[in-house]
Amino acid sequence: QVQLVESGGGSVQAGGSLRLSCAASGYTIRNSCVGWFRQAPGKQREGVAVIDSDGKTSYADSVKGRFTISRDNAKNTVYLQMNSLKPEDTAMYYCAATTLWCGSSWYRPRQYDYWGQGTQVTVSS
Repeated sequence: QVQLVESGGGSVQAGGSLRLSCAASGYTIRNSCVGWFRQAPGKQREGVAVIDSDGKTSYADSVKGRFTISRDNAKNTVYLQMNSLKPEDTAMYYCAATTLWCGSSWYRPRQYDYWGQGTQVTVSS
């Protein structure tokens, strides 16, 4: 049974930092495309960052230079380091995985087979 479990969310003030974790079980992330998505109330789910099996990363323009995605194969975990947080980063954050190649459509939720339950990030001004 595949499980992705996110953790690390919380409430911070603008300018602060958080590190999200996505721990996988029943699934090997090093051979996969793993992405982080977020969804704010009333908005569509959007791709934030992705890391592919070769370690190549891509980011949404809104988070470039502030967020960093990384992977620890030994722990079978993907991280999202979020710095210089802004109120507009407030959302539920999800990790997702697929055995398909990330490609240029990595930001599309429908590309992913497995999803975590999400972790809430709230940034106050």
